[in-house]
Amino acid sequence: MRGSLAPTLSHLKHGFSTKPDSPCPPPHPNPLPEGEGASAALLPEGRLSLRHGPIDLVLRAWGDAAEVRAAYRQAAAAFPAILPVLCAELPALRTSLPSLPPHGLVARAMHTACMPYADCFITPMAAVAGTVADAVLHAMLAGRRLHRAFVNNGGDIAVHLAPGTSLRCGLVADLADPALNGMFDLHHAAPSRGIATSGRACKGQGGRSFSFGIADSVTILARTSAQADAAATVVANAVDLPGHLAITRRPADSIDPGTDLGARLVTWDLGPLTHAEVDAALDAGRRTADALRARGLIDGAVLTLRGRAAFSHTLDTA
Repeated sequence: MRGSLAPTLSHLKHGFSTKPDSPCPPPHPNPLPEGEGASAALLPEGRLSLRHGPIDLVLRAWGDAAEVRAAYRQAAAAFPAILPVLCAELPALRTSLPSLPPHGLVARAMHTACMPYADCFITPMAAVAGTVADAVLHAMLAGRRLHRAFVNNGGDIAVHLAPGTSLRCGLVADLADPALNGMFDLHHAAPSRGIATSGRACKGQGGRSFSFGIADSVTILARTSAQADAAATVVANAVDLPGHLAITRRPADSIDPGTDLGARLVTWDLGPLTHAEVDAALDAGRRTADALRARGLIDGAVLTLRGRAAFSHTLDTA
């Protein structure tokens, strides 16, 4: 189960603290195998778009022009194989944990990222977007020398930073009111290389998936995007007021018959809450995030609800 994300620019919108190191060249003219159903397109500011079925990536690299061109070609060549392999293992990926590991590399990484949460209901699908971002970043970096790079899969972002570099990220807490709510920097000297955001905006309500909780957004920093993705789901689920009459819930399969959640109730709408109720819900999520940070599963978290925020870690915000 993943959080609610817009197709390309989700809760997290990326800005950058420095100018590109060199002009970003276009990718190879025909970077994708024919007949794979995937597409590639160069976007403004040197970004590359890769699309295949429900997967919609935006990536960018900085470095020597030839290195960037080769990195884009590698990402585009590796990308079309990801979705078919995942689809072949979909029954296993929709099975609640604990379960036997699947076979493919990306599927196994999803399983590994979610296994720490097997004491509650979770399936490997909770980490699908972050794991795909990690896999494409890995393909970009193979044999390449890049100063910086990112792969953004609908707001779940995998990051590469060479020594001495950093990346500035902007936080947009509410999809219904897409204002810049804060900034934080990722530095090479710090361990975080993955970002993910989850929240209550579900399918049919502006999002792409479901949540058991009521958070507007939960943004997680972790060592990988897969780890951040799984943790964002768990922490967002914990931002909740069980039984509160302001919360409308519906069976997940009544909204999406193909969901891995079956008839479990997911958040559909949220009515008025007092400040005290908002703070109580955020505190429940913060306690969960603190516990995950104590276990070394995440590096930090920002939780938002109705214009209020809670933090697990002292993040560089502005």
